[in-house]
This record gives sequence, structure tokens and C-alpha cells, in this order.
Amino acid sequence: MAGIAEWVCCPGAANRSLLAALANCPFIHRWTHADDRAAAYFALGRSQATGRPVALLAGSGSSAAAMLPAVVDAYYQRRPLLIITVNGGIDHEGLFGTHAAGMELSLPCAVSDLPDLCAALADGFPVHLTLNIGEGVSAAGDYSGVEVAEAPPAPRFRGSLVALSQMLRFRAQEGLVLMLGALNPDEQEPALWMARTLRVPVLAEAASGLREELQPYILHGAERFLAKNPPRYVLRLGDIPTHPFWAELESLPGVEVFSVTRTGFAGLRRRSTVVEGEIEQVMKALGDVPHVGDVNRLLSHSRHECALLEEHVLAAPESTEALVRALSNHACIADVIFIGSPGTIRAWNTYAQTRVPTVYVRANNTAGGADGTISAFLANAADASYAVCLTGDIALLRDLDAAAIVPQLAPGKRVVAVLNNEGASAARTPGMSPELHRLAVQPPGVDLEAVARLWGAEYYTVRCEADLEVLDSLEEDAFALLDIIPEL
Repeated sequence: MAGIAEWVCCPGAANRSLLAALANCPFIHRWTHADDRAAAYFALGRSQATGRPVALLAGSGSSAAAMLPAVVDAYYQRRPLLIITVNGGIDHEGLFGTHAAGMELSLPCAVSDLPDLCAALADGFPVHLTLNIGEGVSAAGDYSGVEVAEAPPAPRFRGSLVALSQMLRFRAQEGLVLMLGALNPDEQEPALWMARTLRVPVLAEAASGLREELQPYILHGAERFLAKNPPRYVLRLGDIPTHPFWAELESLPGVEVFSVTRTGFAGLRRRSTVVEGEIEQVMKALGDVPHVGDVNRLLSHSRHECALLEEHVLAAPESTEALVRALSNHACIADVIFIGSPGTIRAWNTYAQTRVPTVYVRANNTAGGADGTISAFLANAADASYAVCLTGDIALLRDLDAAAIVPQLAPGKRVVAVLNNEGASAARTPGMSPELHRLAVQPPGVDLEAVARLWGAEYYTVRCEADLEVLDSLEEDAFALLDIIPEL
């Protein structure tokens, strides 16, 4: 079964015989969700959590089209989803475009005609399997003896290490900054080794899981001075960073950029050097690297910026920044932290606490959107005893059906904190007309207490740090929605 231990199923008339077959497979875990969009993001989250391929069985007809946003995210995160659609109602060929390799199978068929799904998923990207089921054909049967195979091995790295090795050994003394994007848990140790060996200034996403561990090297407030004082070289490890300086690199051709990433995506429209593969494999092949240090004395700027950030949090205790800091002080003990919308990711990266390491941190912003936040969070938190999600109000509205999966999860405390800032209030600019405000900012005007009732969740309003003390009194299997209302 191509190493697929979990199936996320959407009920429908066309796939009924497949559902009947899955019902007789005792060695796989079957999740079910009636919303194809939410189901797809849940499947993506399970692949994030387990590192294994996850199968996603679409419902009937055009419902499969609702899975496209999650498939796009899976493609850019390089997560091996197997999307299965049954032809009927619409033609599914090429439905996901370049974001999922297409395969087709007509049933019944000979065993020799079955596709090699293990090989197809081994590259780590989504695969779309379209089934043509003949009239009167049923996939139901006795599958009690079918076991789950080993997951496909990780792809070996591709790309030359010569240029990267020469830069680190002979030219990094001209100035080097290390940028850490999102990392899988098994990538954190080699990335930490690289950072502590180089001892260069670091920009670390919260989703790297190393933001707190590397505090002595972290650049604070870098977006305010780094573009004016750019380093000669940038080395990125992990997924495409969301830090504003990464976007600034588009207009800084004098900065030579190197990336080591399992996804293989450069993340820049300009020339850069990319080594594709698992970071541990690449680090072993790279061998020893020298101590470089902060040759441009960027960390002295950082200390000043850090003091300004702390001053702001203390001066405005009911601001977005202060409430994000306060939430992070409580959430740092959670098994899983999930950060949703771009605005909340930026706020967490800048203002979250730095004393307690937070190893398992996920974000769903690889493709620049804010879709499927709650679904992917619940998937990552499926087996966690305590998990916290921070997302924006509009991101919440895009995923209202997500909580239907909660009764299928293991017992645990799950908290969804919503930054209720009237629809990305940071998008406001001076002189913005009311109509432009309506189109660009789109205040949602949603009653989050009603959302909590819809979900069967406890509801709490948070306007100051003291309101977060409610987290300490939640039951061990509580499902709670925090309505965080900052002073705008």
C-alpha cells in the first residue's frame, strides 16, 4: 500500500465501493470529513506530523476541485499526498495541474497493470490517481491480510556542494547571515549544529523549532537595518523563509544566496545556488565547516532593536504584540504550536517569548496564503496532549468546517487562539478610502462566540494578559476558542 498508513475519506456516491474496501482494512487509520477542502488540509497536516504519505479520497464530482489549495500547499512543502478521485460528473484529468503528477487506472484490471505508487510517491510530491470504475464493478472485498509497507525513503540530495563549500571555507569572512525556514523535526539537529559551528547572525522562523535555542545569534528587528547593511552571503536552511528580508533579497543582487532544502525550491526569482535534499545528508557530505562569527557586527544592532521591542511590549500591554507575547508564555509548554495567517506568523516570529524552547512548531504559509489553518492544526495535534494554534480572524472564516474532525481525535487539550483584529488591520494605510478599506481589509464582523457554539468549544475573550490565565484551568480534554481582541 505504498507506505500509506492513513486515509482521509470524503463520503460520496461515486467512491462508495472504495469506502467499502477501506472499511475492511484493519491495518490503516481511516479519518472521515464531509468537507473536501478541510479534509485535504487535514491530510496535509497528517503528512506534516508523520512524515509519511497520506491518501486523500475525494467525494463525488466537482468536490475534488475544492482540494486544490491544499494540494498546492503540499506541493510547495513537498509532502507526499496521494489524491484519489473517481471519474464521474466531471473529467478529473489534469485537475491539479503541475502541482500533482497524474496517473490513471481503470478497474477491473490485471495485477500487472497496477501503478507503482511507492515509486511515484518516493519523490515526496503529491500524486493524483484517477480511477475509472466500470459498470457493476466493486472494489469491496476481504483486505484483512493487507499490511502497510514501509514508507518510501527520502530522496537523496541533488546539486553540487562545491560552491557552498568554497563559500563557507574561503569567503564567508566577508559577511554571512544564516536564515532558517521551517524545518522538520529530524532536520533541526543538523541545522542547530551548523548554526552553532558558524556562529554567524541568524534569522530563524518559529517553524524552524530553533528560534529560542539560538537566541545568542538571533537578529532582532532585522527588517529595519539589514536591507541597508546587507551581508555578502546568505545561507538558507529549510523551507522558503517568511521573514521580510527574504523578499528584500530580490532587489539585492550583490548578496549571494545559497539554499539547502529538502523541497528543492529556490524561493527567489533571481539567481541563487540550491542544494536539494535532507539537511542531515547534505551536512554529512559537506563535512567540517569553519567558525565564521559576526564579522559585520550585526548583533550589536540587534541588541538595540531587542531593547526597543521589549520597550514597546511593556508600554502597550493590550496591543497585538503584547498579547502575542503573553500567549506565547502560556503556549510554550504545549506539545504542538501551530501558527496560521501571515500576520500572526510575523507577530510570533518577532514578539513571542524566547526563554523556553518550542521544538514542534508548524506554520501553513509556504504558498503565501492562510488557508486550512484549523484543519492542518488539528491534524498535527491529533495525538497531542496539549496543542495551541494562533491564527487570524479571516483565516478562521476560511476553515469553519475544520472542527467536525475533533470527535475522531485522541483525547487532549486543544486551544484555537484567534487574533481578532478586524480583518488584517495591519493592511490599513494612511488616507485609505472607505471603499478601498472595504475591499482590501475586509473586516469580517463575525461573532466568534457563535463559532465556538458551532464547534462545541468553550469560548473566552482575551483583552489583557490576565485573561490568559484561563488556560491554566482548562480540563485535560478541553477544546477552547480564545477571542484575542487587541487595542487597535
